[in-house]
Amino acid sequence: VPVDQVVPGDRLRIRPGEKIPVDGLVVEGESTLDESMLTGEPMPVDKQLGDRLIGATINGSGALIMTAHKVGSETMLAQIVSMVAQAQRSRAPIQALADRVSGYFVPAVIGAALLTFGGWWWLGPDPKLAHALVNAVAVLIIACPCALGLATPISITVALGRGAQAGVLFANAQAVERLSTIDVLVVDKTGTLTAGKPELAEVEALGDLAPDELLRLAASVERASEHPVGAAIVAGAEQRGLSLANQHGFASTTGKGVQAEVEGRRVAIGNRALMLDLGIAVDDPRLADLGDRAEKLRLQGRTTMLVAIDGSAAGLIAVADPIKPSARAALAQLAAEGVRVIMLTGDARATAAHVARELGMADDQFFAELLPADKAKQVAALQAKGLRVAMAGDGINDAPALAMADVGIAMGTGTDVAIGSASVTLLNGDLQGITRARRLSRATLRNIRQNLAFAFLYNTLGVPIAAGVLYPVFGLLFSPMLAAAAMSLSSVSVIANALRLHRVKI
Repeated sequence: VPVDQVVPGDRLRIRPGEKIPVDGLVVEGESTLDESMLTGEPMPVDKQLGDRLIGATINGSGALIMTAHKVGSETMLAQIVSMVAQAQRSRAPIQALADRVSGYFVPAVIGAALLTFGGWWWLGPDPKLAHALVNAVAVLIIACPCALGLATPISITVALGRGAQAGVLFANAQAVERLSTIDVLVVDKTGTLTAGKPELAEVEALGDLAPDELLRLAASVERASEHPVGAAIVAGAEQRGLSLANQHGFASTTGKGVQAEVEGRRVAIGNRALMLDLGIAVDDPRLADLGDRAEKLRLQGRTTMLVAIDGSAAGLIAVADPIKPSARAALAQLAAEGVRVIMLTGDARATAAHVARELGMADDQFFAELLPADKAKQVAALQAKGLRVAMAGDGINDAPALAMADVGIAMGTGTDVAIGSASVTLLNGDLQGITRARRLSRATLRNIRQNLAFAFLYNTLGVPIAAGVLYPVFGLLFSPMLAAAAMSLSSVSVIANALRLHRVKI
């Protein structure tokens, strides 16, 4: 039936590979789900009787029957969309400085022109009307706020082009202005600080078995699996130049692991539960060190799989989501510039703590096991303290926080929803792009202030001269033609100053 006809209480069958249509609970079956849409984490989540299912997440290889609990606008995905829209509507645009200045400047110039006309009409030489008109028009022309009007947009335009050259896309001028003033940068973990894709991290073998041989046999089995951990093991074996063998009798046990026959040997890869099902004494004292090692790797944020060959434990393989090479340097640069960095993640606390330690972050600089709404609440709490907050993320689960933040920064390698919710996009997903964007933002604001100062100074000197203050002493008058030339020259000067942004080092 169409999904809009599903009502709470309906029982729905979820086949392998299908999307979960609405929020609900598992009432029958077991499977693993890709919940990266919600949590941003690449590792599938095991689901069994009574576990919660979220609409739009993707079922793995198992079959499930679920009971619908929340449908339509009540689902988690619909709430995420609603939070993004609400945050975007509540974001008040920052009025440009040039607009505020012009609000006072233009009436003042008109007043100056009227005073000039009256002064020449009352005190000037004959023909009084001609002198009054010519000088009043000269005041209006020389004070025409072209340079003032160009001061902000020309600098912004040049800055947008310079940012694009550096792999930083600004969605609007407000983002350029706001980024220079941020106090706190809130970052997602997976896909932002880390690569967002599991990679082979450790291979440890027992006895005389070589680690490469253990990896080769395990990868030969995992080649038939669709699990991201299996894909990481296969990719790691290929990177080491290992030749994989054909496997027979492949079997996958949902939430436990896989097994198959390779070159006449029965190979199993999975968790402790799979080993127990196969009758392997993983708690044997001889294997205690291996178990301790697996637990240490888990605390380091790594997913560890035990490997058994022909009914005996043979070793372990660990995969991890590696930290991006540029992350440490980028965070150090931001800290040096006075920006506090806080990590928000939906991943387990142990994994988040390990990543935080690797990046030199304190315990109060990260929060784990957060849902999308929780991330947005953390951003709102920081803003309530009077802090200006930027948020960097790449997933759908980051979208509400990206929209809530003063500046949302999306990884160009992330989802379309995240990019659409952000006002700054880093094309290559490199966190150092944030430091480049911030430096460009500060340089742009300095350039705008220079332009406005020049336009003000020019008009401060030009208006009295056009009004005729030099006539009593030197007998000089500024004709409207010369006023027009001077006005054009001021605009050219502002443009030339703005073009210097092309050469700014960021």
